[in-house]
Amino acid sequence: MSSLDVKAPTNRLLKDIQQGFTLLEVMLAMAVFAIAGLSLLSAAGNNARNMGHLENKMFANWVASNQLVAVNLDKKWPPKNNVKGEVELAGRQWFWLQKAIKTTDKDMRAIIVEVRLNEDENLPLTSLTTYISKVEK
Repeated sequence: MSSLDVKAPTNRLLKDIQQGFTLLEVMLAMAVFAIAGLSLLSAAGNNARNMGHLENKMFANWVASNQLVAVNLDKKWPPKNNVKGEVELAGRQWFWLQKAIKTTDKDMRAIIVEVRLNEDENLPLTSLTTYISKVEK
């Protein structure tokens, strides 16, 4: 037996083992990766939008907290009702509205502060409530 006869069957075996992917398998794999890529892009876009909204809510909460502190520091009784104002924070104008609401206790009021980015918006970005009592002298 010559050396060529021995190598011939091994070459045939290697050809049978080294089959590549079919066109259908390649297209299916590309489709799966494309769908996964689109899903990741969509999730990243949603995350970026949500981060902006959360940042706005955080600043609006700071504005509302600052206004509630100002109400607590003011010694006038009863507190003013439906006071509006605007303040600059983080390079933007924030519009706030303070509402004083009577409670069942005549010496206590509920104070609600709503904050908006635009003065004419119907829904506030945030709304904080506190209760203040009449200070006895």
